[in-house]
Order: sequence, then structure tokens, then C-alpha cells
Amino acid sequence: MPDAPPPTSTVIRPAVSSDLDALVDVLWAVAAEGRWLGAEVPFDREERRRRFADMLSSAAAELLVADAQSADTADIVGFISVQVAGYGVADIGMAILESWRGRGTGRALLASAIEWAARAGAHKVALEVWPDNGPAIGLYRSAGFVEEGRKVAHYRRRDGQLWDSLLMGRPLRPDGRR
Repeated sequence: MPDAPPPTSTVIRPAVSSDLDALVDVLWAVAAEGRWLGAEVPFDREERRRRFADMLSSAAAELLVADAQSADTADIVGFISVQVAGYGVADIGMAILESWRGRGTGRALLASAIEWAARAGAHKVALEVWPDNGPAIGLYRSAGFVEEGRKVAHYRRRDGQLWDSLLMGRPLRPDGRR
């Protein structure tokens, strides 16, 4: 995982099968922080790899990676998943390595995911975020998401704590109707 000098460029691109191990590594690193994701470590790495592989073969899903390219290497530093349900809502989930947050990586991934969802025919993009994740909430609001609700004491963590989540959404229809 890069912790090195800034890349010459960060490319947002669709994931490919050779990215699967790196995607699991990013998910593990972010989950290990214990505060940003629903996933907690340890988790079954092979099961997560299979879930990512399933997304690669689904017409109703996209997995985009942030590939930080420097002069001599390319490393996946984040990803966003987009899955369009049969009723037309695209659910997203994102993970970015700590050393790459605040550099525009999330903004670029989110914009690409929204574009993909619109092309895929979704009428709305939705997500859940922990209420104390101010940076993510700010990013989502700046991209046109609004808070639509809250799940109270909904997620049980391994230590027994019950966490709330905020539901946020952004219509993709040109008329802005919900």
C-alpha cells in the first residue's frame, strides 16, 4: 500500500480480476481502522474476494478503482462499488486508504460512480454513512446528496455497541423528482 510521495496521476478505472487481491487489501486496511465501514476485521478474505469477483461479472454492478500511478508503480488506493437494484436505485459503498483521503480521490470515485449509475439507467443513487463521519457526509452533500433518514441503533458491532447510520440519496432524473 502506498504511503509514499504523491502520484503523478490518479486514474479512476473499472476494476479487473487482477485487482481483486488489492481490493481486499484496501477493504481490510480501512475496516481495521474500526470507524468508517460496516465491515470489521478479521473478515473472510476469500469470501470478500468472491463478492468483488461477482460484481465484475454483473451487468447491474460496477467496481471502480482509484489507481495511483507514480513514475514506477501503480497501486490501488481506493474503490467504490455501485449496484443497481431492480427498482432503479444504485447503492454505493466506498473505501479509501487513510493516506489518500482529502486528496480528491473520493470526489473522483464518487463522480465516476454517479456517471456510471446514470448510464446504467438508475433514477437515484443512495448510500449509508455513519453519522460521525463528517468528511464523508460533507463530500456527499457537495455532490448533491441529501439526508433522507436515519437507522437508529441498527448495526451491532462486534464489541456489542449499536450504531446508527444516515441514509443519503441523490436523484438522477433531470427533473429532480424523488
